[in-house]
Amino acid sequence: MTNSSRIAVDAMGGDEGLAVMLAGVARARRRYDDMQFILVGDENAIVAGLKQHPNLSAHAEIVHAPEVVGSSEKPTQAIRRSKKTSMGIAIDMVKQGRAAACVSSGNTGAMMAMAKLSLRMIPGIDRPALAGLMPTLGDNDTVVLDLGANTECDARNLIQFAVMGAAYARTTLDLARPRVALLNIGSEDQKGTDVIRDAAQALRHASHLPLEFTGFIEGDKLSRGDVDVIVCDGFSGNIALKTAEGTARFVADLLKRAFRSSVRSKIGFLISKPATDLLRHHLDPNNHNGAVFLGLNGLVVKSHGGANEIGVATAIAAAAKMVRDDLTRRIAEDLREFEAKAA
Repeated sequence: MTNSSRIAVDAMGGDEGLAVMLAGVARARRRYDDMQFILVGDENAIVAGLKQHPNLSAHAEIVHAPEVVGSSEKPTQAIRRSKKTSMGIAIDMVKQGRAAACVSSGNTGAMMAMAKLSLRMIPGIDRPALAGLMPTLGDNDTVVLDLGANTECDARNLIQFAVMGAAYARTTLDLARPRVALLNIGSEDQKGTDVIRDAAQALRHASHLPLEFTGFIEGDKLSRGDVDVIVCDGFSGNIALKTAEGTARFVADLLKRAFRSSVRSKIGFLISKPATDLLRHHLDPNNHNGAVFLGLNGLVVKSHGGANEIGVATAIAAAAKMVRDDLTRRIAEDLREFEAKAA
């Protein structure tokens, strides 16, 4: 078992419990038979849970962790207990080089604080950014960052997020030159804060990088698929993400209610079921799960706390692809090139 193919999994994190985490790991293993795992958590519980997944046991090492980070626990408290918690130990597996990436469904704030303290930042990066995928009407999903790691950002932060987001899009979405835009209240050059306009000015002169800066994008265009990377501060990004998820649930519930309203509607549902199934699949966040903390000296992937086994497997697969594509190295190289040209 090589370290480059190992994924450390916080088996105790998340709202759905150990059973869902193990089911997700087993699903990922069935899809990618070269993957190996370090399962971190209560050893006795993991051993008992693996009886439901006999094919996974031979490809997983168990590391005992006596404690778990609470969902509402403050990052400062979690850091003090990091050496005993499943999340802290899983992140430490990456620091030690025993795993190539870490996946957890646990407390986001604690996870970011632990990862930043343990792994440190890539030289030249000031802050990590939480990047995830949003479904669109285009040919591929859109990378959105920051999704909540940094509530306030300056122009330098946004520029670094753009560079990291483009590198992420090149690996995850297989794009040679991703289209990058800044989230703003208008598409005109004079719109927005000084911070956003200053970041845009710098990115317009970044033609030497493997990205295409397209300017500003408004909130109603997020899912159109017109750009590949959307950059914003964590406050705006988290609101945008939660609004999009809520809208998706609203549309799904509205359709469900409409199809149940009469006999004719129920017949119409049966006729349109293939289309509604496709819509449900496209809007299901489990099929787009797995946000990554970009900018760290190691790969740490955040799975949604309420993800089911499909969502957990999706997050693990995303982590494995980032490992194969050497995402951390690409980010460091792009940033060095940008700063050299800027100087």
